[in-house]
Amino acid sequence: MTQAAALAAYGSNSPSNRNRIINGDMRIDQRNAGASVTVNDAAKFYPVDRFFGLGQSADGVFTLQQSSTAPAGFTKSIIATVTTADASVGATQQYYISQRLEGFNTADFAWGTASAVAVTLSFWTRSSLTGTFGGALQNDAQDRSYPFTYTISAADTWEQKTINIAAITTGTWETTTNSGIRLYFDIGMGSTYLGTAGAWASADYRGATGQTNIIATSGATFYITGVQLEVGSVATPFEHRMYGQELALCQRYYVKDAGETLPGPYVNASGAVVGSAYANWMLPVDMRAAPTCTFATTGMTSITTRKSNTRAIALLATATSTAYVDSWTASAEL
Repeated sequence: MTQAAALAAYGSNSPSNRNRIINGDMRIDQRNAGASVTVNDAAKFYPVDRFFGLGQSADGVFTLQQSSTAPAGFTKSIIATVTTADASVGATQQYYISQRLEGFNTADFAWGTASAVAVTLSFWTRSSLTGTFGGALQNDAQDRSYPFTYTISAADTWEQKTINIAAITTGTWETTTNSGIRLYFDIGMGSTYLGTAGAWASADYRGATGQTNIIATSGATFYITGVQLEVGSVATPFEHRMYGQELALCQRYYVKDAGETLPGPYVNASGAVVGSAYANWMLPVDMRAAPTCTFATTGMTSITTRKSNTRAIALLATATSTAYVDSWTASAEL
């Protein structure tokens, strides 16, 4: 299908803001500036903005990093590299790459109601392995899931994949600031979280039965970019937003501060703290939730409050002369 035909099939005279995925082309990396992160714990590790990886202690370990290896029309991707293989993934173990979509951005899907619509997921992927791979979409309550599979036919070759996802009229789906949809790209998943591909299930599935567990092969690589989720049954061309637009969308969840200095508390002649120092920050966008502050310097403590989600107040509670703010994060960044 040509680009014109695809956009016409979308059924909109102005089909902008089609893509509900933020940073789907992996260009924005405020945290790491291209450095890799090691996924070795059941915590969120962000290789680029909005996408995170999760794993299991030392059983299996993989790194995630923004990469300049990308298909035509893109400049960045995420690469996952297995550094410690887990050849036998336990039933409740899980390794994946994920993005959680804010409910405000998916409310028009009307999932869980009689007005629910079908959507299409598309992405570019590449791997050193071939075979059947998996992922899933699910609600925030994790009691409605849609596992999917796709096939990588040639090793180390970019291939575009399209997944059609039927409307769902049951379940509870968040429509405000919580996670409206959880999207998983599976690196390795235990049997507890695997379900039949291509159908909605009233269960917590994060991958598909019969998929290849990438984590089982030491040195295996997996790339992904061009991730798009849109209304309708046709995958339209990837929506390349302006860099400033994409950055602002990411900053709703995380803002990297370029070393902002906060003066230390007031001390008397004996060095005793007699008053606290406050500083105000006007954040670049309205953050999803009241932000918390991380200091770049060690030993700092702070309390953050807000006048609105665009303004933060930091209190330095130690006797150190100065502190440097590293970042602001919307509480529980989804």
